[in-house]
Amino acid sequence: MKRAIIFAIIILPFVFSVQAQKPNVVYILTDQWRADAFGYAGDVNVQTPHLDKFASEAVNFKNAVSVCPVCTPHRASLLTGKYPTSTGMFLNDLYLPSEELCMAEIFKSAGYNTAYLGKWHLDGHGRFNNVEPERRQGFDYWKALECSHDYNKMAYYENDIPEMKYWEGYSPFAISREAQDYLVIHAQDKNPFLLFVSIAAPHFPHTNAPEEYKALYPEAGIKTASNVPDEMVANIQKELNGYYAHCTAVDKAIGDLINKLEQLELMNNTVLVFTSDHGEMMGSHGVRPKSKQVAWDESVRVPFLIKTPFNSEKVGTVINAPITTPDILPTLLGLANIDIPKSVEGEDLSMLVKSPDAKVDRPALFMNVCPFGNEYNYDEYRGIRTKQYTYVCSPKGAIMLFDNLTDYRQLHNLADKKEFAEVQQSLNKTLQAELKKIGDENFQNREFYLEKWNLKLNGGNGKVVDYVGFNNHKGVIQSPGLSKN
Repeated sequence: MKRAIIFAIIILPFVFSVQAQKPNVVYILTDQWRADAFGYAGDVNVQTPHLDKFASEAVNFKNAVSVCPVCTPHRASLLTGKYPTSTGMFLNDLYLPSEELCMAEIFKSAGYNTAYLGKWHLDGHGRFNNVEPERRQGFDYWKALECSHDYNKMAYYENDIPEMKYWEGYSPFAISREAQDYLVIHAQDKNPFLLFVSIAAPHFPHTNAPEEYKALYPEAGIKTASNVPDEMVANIQKELNGYYAHCTAVDKAIGDLINKLEQLELMNNTVLVFTSDHGEMMGSHGVRPKSKQVAWDESVRVPFLIKTPFNSEKVGTVINAPITTPDILPTLLGLANIDIPKSVEGEDLSMLVKSPDAKVDRPALFMNVCPFGNEYNYDEYRGIRTKQYTYVCSPKGAIMLFDNLTDYRQLHNLADKKEFAEVQQSLNKTLQAELKKIGDENFQNREFYLEKWNLKLNGGNGKVVDYVGFNNHKGVIQSPGLSKN
């Protein structure tokens, strides 16, 4: 009896300590990787063996959407847990105000070490200028650059060193190696870590993918999606040669990182996420390759795989309930048992991650407040996705209604069809309720939000800022600023 009591005295504090220990978080964000461009998602062309394996071990949010399918708006929403209409971060190349409370600042206040590797695209001070330490939103360890897609000569800045450096070789491989080195150094740390790994591929250009991976995809053998017009097929096959090559190369880089987590026995106390900031139209619905921002699934829907220490028996489970970008931060905080700040607008779905249920449904809000660049002529919109439907409105009214269960490629627009009037009415009511939560019911044309946040498009081509002009000291910094709320 005495031995049992002594054993309990020694062991119980250790047990409670393990239970109280917060998990590490490794967040892998890729760029422009559409949700269906994986073997596990049914793409018959692409080879993604490492992520296919990870999907069988993780929880798969099958209907994840990007809240605003373009780089800067997604990233701002991800780090703040807020919607683009609440921050003013709805255009590319804006500066995310330092007053915003962001992911790394929250985790750091809970005792986490924080690290960021790769593409940032939230600084607005020029794509090749240094993101100065005071503008890194709480990330301490830093090897990153505002924005580049020169994968074979990609620049970065390291911590407090002001001189530009370059990743060695193909940048996804180099960034993966750096992430693995970070894991080795910090595997035994007393404090948990938040490691953000931002890989800029498979975003175009597609021609600079490694040749050995491009050789895997002869153009003539690539099968294009059924919603790509015949006259675009040859061009799309050419683009997919490089796109898929990037996908397979990045799959290898991520696989190496996952293997390192397993070798270091970190998986039993790590939340690991793989996702993308938005998709890629690649000719679907006649929209040019390299395009996003629009409301079709190829642009809006993204992969979202999450593996946690809390549900090892639920591996390979699919969650049909959609998740949108602002939900991610509160969900991670919920999994880490960190209080969610009042500024966060997304919903904590950590309980759904811990106890996945394919039957659960919920609306996920997404939007484009002000299309810009090559998509400038498209309507601004607000939309919701449920596990069955996509419903989208412009300021003029409904423009899209798709039953995604019967019409996977969204070929049959049901908006304003008499036989779907009841469904549309219900979805519209749900959309308005979601917009009311963020104060955006009866949303306006883009000019209203540009004026509200004191932002200006650069001429008729819809570009935000002449970011190339920063190279000649002529760039203009644009930031919504909290004063415009």
